[in-house]
Amino acid sequence: MKRKILVTGGAGYIGSHTVVELQEAGFEVVIVDNLSNSYDSVLDNIKEITGIKPRFYHFDLTDAERTKDFFAEENDIAGVIHFAALKAVGESMQKSVLYYKNNIFSLLNVLEGMKMSGLDNLVFSSSCTVYGQPDTLPVTEQAPIKKAYSPYGHTKQIAEEIIQNVSSLDGLHAILLRYFNPIGAHPSAKIGELPLGVPNNLVPFITQTAIGIREELKVFGNDYDTPDGTAIRDYIHVVDLAKAHVVALRRMLENKQKEKLEVFNLGTGNGFSVLEVIQAFEKVSKQKLNYRIVGRRPGDTEKVWAATKLANEELGWKARKNLFEMMESAWNWELALKKRNS
Repeated sequence: MKRKILVTGGAGYIGSHTVVELQEAGFEVVIVDNLSNSYDSVLDNIKEITGIKPRFYHFDLTDAERTKDFFAEENDIAGVIHFAALKAVGESMQKSVLYYKNNIFSLLNVLEGMKMSGLDNLVFSSSCTVYGQPDTLPVTEQAPIKKAYSPYGHTKQIAEEIIQNVSSLDGLHAILLRYFNPIGAHPSAKIGELPLGVPNNLVPFITQTAIGIREELKVFGNDYDTPDGTAIRDYIHVVDLAKAHVVALRRMLENKQKEKLEVFNLGTGNGFSVLEVIQAFEKVSKQKLNYRIVGRRPGDTEKVWAATKLANEELGWKARKNLFEMMESAWNWELALKKRNS
């Protein structure tokens, strides 16, 4: 019998790619998603890739009663991967209360449902934003948690603290995965990053500008203390990231955790500036991108990239795709969207 995994936010960008990897690894997947930043059509696209359409519940996890009913109904879940959250740094600066309400209440309701069901395996979608601007790079899992630059980052810090406390008090087994910057799309070009409205993330804004949906790309700041003045990030291919969730889940289900709560950075260990990402895109797409330098964006850190030794050696996972492969897959996804919509 297949082990059943709940993926909250499973219709979203990282969630949908993780569902594909879980299904291909032999797990049964149930998705809960409120479709606030995704489309239910992604379920059919997942089926086109794997041959299996995951079971889907459309509701908001901030609804405590509906979440309890769900856990009562689906009472044979083996593990939870919790993605469901609002995730745009810039937007969180404008809608801070919404971010706190959504990201914290949904987690609390999931934890309550898990406790009610006697379920104690949780993989949590965290973020490198918990580090703020690190004192030392690359940043390790032992780096101090500094004041967050944005409400989004702060919600991830609070969520991690909640999970740590629940783990120590109630016996919850959890793995916190701190992502760096996921980009790219599935090699089939059937799923990828498709935010509702104007993108908040760099790469979909690049591809939408190149294809003519957006007039220009704004580069936020060229006066940072970096080689070309633009902000530096550690970009990781979304499929590499998705595979890490399967590895982490198996680690828990096979009782291989060394501690009840573990933390791993998920990145490549390489930092690339915004201009380097643009140049990589222009090279693989053979498109000249229309971009303009503007002032810094509130909430953005200057530079951050991951120390990956712990994930590579202890978790047994390593990012495989390079920046050019990431950008090529993102462009193929954008071209496939255009073809599908024409």
